[in-house]
Parts: sequence; structure tokens; C-alpha cells
Amino acid sequence: MARYKHPSRKQRLVKLNKRTRWAPFWTVMKIYGKGRRIHPGRHTKVKRSWRRTKTKA
Repeated sequence: MARYKHPSRKQRLVKLNKRTRWAPFWTVMKIYGKGRRIHPGRHTKVKRSWRRTKTKA
């Protein structure tokens, strides 16, 4: 990718990066209860890796 990114492209990349973050930890307790231990990454809407799937941003 270019060293100097156009502001609009950078904004799109930031938005896509925010989507791939883990869900907050309290969502696990809200959905499954206190006893169940599940990774918050399972509640993320969009799961994407920079290696596997390209964004065309």
C-alpha cells in the first residue's frame, strides 16, 4: 500500500478495522450467564483477517 494514504481511503480502512475487533467482554455474561467462559471474539459480527480476505477499500 502507498506510504501516503488519501484521507477518504484511510477513513474506510479505519472503519473496516473497527469492525473486526472483539465484542466487549460483558456480552458473554449477558448472553450465556456468569458460569460460561467463551471468547468475546465469537460475538464479533465481521470476522476478517488481513491475510485471508481482502477488503477492496
